[in-house]
Amino acid sequence: MRPRSRYLAAQVRKDLKTKMVFVAGPRQVGKTTMARSLPGAAAGYLNWDVAEHRERILRRELPPGNLWIFDEIHKYRNWRGYLKGLFDGRSANRRIMVTGSARLDLYRRGGDSLQGRYHLLRLHPLSAKELGLRGSAELRDLMVLGGFPEPYFGGSATGARRWSREYRNLLIREEVAGLERIHDLGTLEALVLRLPELVGSPLSLNALKEDLQVSHKTVARWMEVLERLYAVFRIPPFGAPRIRAIRKAQKHYHFDWSLVGEDPQRFENLVAAHLLKWVHFEQDTRGRDLELRYFRDTDGREVDFVVVERRQPLLFVECKWSDQPIDKGIRYLKARFPATESWQVSATGTKDYRTPEGIRVAPAVALLDGLV
Repeated sequence: MRPRSRYLAAQVRKDLKTKMVFVAGPRQVGKTTMARSLPGAAAGYLNWDVAEHRERILRRELPPGNLWIFDEIHKYRNWRGYLKGLFDGRSANRRIMVTGSARLDLYRRGGDSLQGRYHLLRLHPLSAKELGLRGSAELRDLMVLGGFPEPYFGGSATGARRWSREYRNLLIREEVAGLERIHDLGTLEALVLRLPELVGSPLSLNALKEDLQVSHKTVARWMEVLERLYAVFRIPPFGAPRIRAIRKAQKHYHFDWSLVGEDPQRFENLVAAHLLKWVHFEQDTRGRDLELRYFRDTDGREVDFVVVERRQPLLFVECKWSDQPIDKGIRYLKARFPATESWQVSATGTKDYRTPEGIRVAPAVALLDGLV
């Protein structure tokens, strides 16, 4: 089911009444469509990538309406200073919205700080809750097609694969080249092709540097670039005094989970993306101090995801492809944090029950439908 509007639309309208609104997120996730659905948006929309619009922005020949929408303006070196001037000199009823396919909170290329002048909202791909999915078959379609609107609503697995390939090329040749000083785009593309094969395990930058024949510093920087452009996200390990957890290695996942080849790892990536979407929503709209982490200890016990609030575990989630006995890792964590909500979810399983210690075992849709 196609949602009438994206899940952030109401929050955007609310926040525009008091501050600028920055909407960031992956390329082609629906930021522009959501922005242009706002009242008055058609007349007030300006895209930095369009030469005519870019000239109007630089000449300050802006639309006469009450809403200005600046798309991809972070590619302008002095964009923060430019927006600060507009915001500080605006009329009382002027609304300003900024959209971009990069982390707008990190690209601070010159200009004065915008601290206190904007709300940042992060738009994620479509999810089970947003689409109103009810069964494992519908979730399987989302897993195969990915959560980006064009391939998902296209409904074709072949079309989704073609879209992902074109998306990767655009990301590297346009987004990276336009924002970062990276000369070896061919090796960066090799990294992008390699990463989906490594989903589900702690990511070793040392192993990647050997594979790609580049320095550790280069691989680390490239990973940071891919994060800034919302191609991948990384989650750190969860540790607490009462458990012997590993403390350094991070796991990574893709916003376009259809890139991941093996079904169990792709399912894990889908769940990771759903959890991160909820975490970001709670951070951005309610100010909650949430983090997404994973657990692995020195004895080999693992739990795929741990949501932490103010350093305390709020939610444990273990992913299985099919119905399986309760995993030893989640039993271990539940015993040490008995008040923490705990789930073992499956992609294809049908069992739905709660164990005596309080672990919910269920098809994944049961958990995902309670997120955002």
